[in-house]
Amino acid sequence: MLPRESSLFCATNSDRCRLVLCVEDGLTNRCVAAASLMAFSQGSKCSTKLLLNRFGVSRPCRKITTLDAYSHIASLRKMFIRSFTVDASGLDKTSIIKHLRERTSAPIKEVKSALVNCNWDIEAAQKDLRKRGVVLASKKSSRTAAEGLLALARNENEAAVIELNCETDFVARNQVFQYLALSLATKVLSIGSSGAKATTVFPFGPEYLEELKINLSHEKLSGETTVQSAITEVAAMVGENVKLRRGFRVLKSPHGVMSSYLHSCPQPGLGRFVGIVTLEPEVDSVLVDALQQVGTQLAMHVVASKPLFLSKDLVPSEALEAERDILKSQAESTGKSQLAVEKMVEGRLKKYLEEVVFMEQKFIVNDSVNVKSLIDNLSREVGSPVKVSNFLRLEVGEGIQRAEASNAPEGLVQAA
Repeated sequence: MLPRESSLFCATNSDRCRLVLCVEDGLTNRCVAAASLMAFSQGSKCSTKLLLNRFGVSRPCRKITTLDAYSHIASLRKMFIRSFTVDASGLDKTSIIKHLRERTSAPIKEVKSALVNCNWDIEAAQKDLRKRGVVLASKKSSRTAAEGLLALARNENEAAVIELNCETDFVARNQVFQYLALSLATKVLSIGSSGAKATTVFPFGPEYLEELKINLSHEKLSGETTVQSAITEVAAMVGENVKLRRGFRVLKSPHGVMSSYLHSCPQPGLGRFVGIVTLEPEVDSVLVDALQQVGTQLAMHVVASKPLFLSKDLVPSEALEAERDILKSQAESTGKSQLAVEKMVEGRLKKYLEEVVFMEQKFIVNDSVNVKSLIDNLSREVGSPVKVSNFLRLEVGEGIQRAEASNAPEGLVQAA
């Protein structure tokens, strides 16, 4: 049986508050119950004094009935349990949301929705996100993706370039997106080029890679899968349309030199602009370092000067006639004589060829010479005639509307 009355007093220190119920029984005091409020002073919502006052304990020690004491203790205990349970749960949920977002890179709104639907089971929510992401990615596949990156991979005799597009430059800075782009370029090199002619540039579309298997060793991607599935998975992660647009393979001769240049590089092997130039001497015993140095400068030149044709004899006659008609119309509008008009047309046509023909362009490093003169000087230096076998210039998003209409790969490439 419980005693008729008891003393309730508060023993406090800097760490916690404890209420101890002591029972008076004659001349002796016997401790029959102790209840801890499980609350540290720094975590309390209000001061200890205020809590005591709220529950009718206004002095360190006063007489109350036993039933009142137990009632006060139970009320305080429930309040602290409720308060601290809510806080802990909130912290746990925040941690789960953060962890799942790090795993999947999915938008935080989608992460929270998946966790709620799956009763905060992180594994189930991750599966739900992947299923939902595939559906969302397919819905976004019709949206224009004109941003992205070019990825370049090379070995001793070959270079591979792919363009991976997205909708915003923000996604182009995403690490998973960049990892996928580099992995696709590396995959192209692994296919091999048996039977391909040296000093050749050949383009390919997305169908060249889509069904091939690729092993992705990134913590946020799912190991071995098809190229198309990997692209869809990344699209689901970043919440945008992601597509493999085009690619090129560039081969060189056994004694030739291939040089490349990437501009606007977030990391090695990636950029928004790429230039590739292959130089081929007639003999293989030449100064490779000299060829490589000039080749790198010419690759930079290709990116900056945007040549359309390698040499004048490779300019299509249709392009020349179209340009001639435009120039003639402009000259005739001046009202000058026919002889003067013809001279103006020829002068402007020559200027046009100097702007669009690689070998006729002014060298960007030294504009006192053109590229043709630079190659002649290089031939004398290495003791063997050297020629530019081909060049390739690519820019992210160039001609994107034309490419979507025709499904034809774009790019500026010429071979001798």
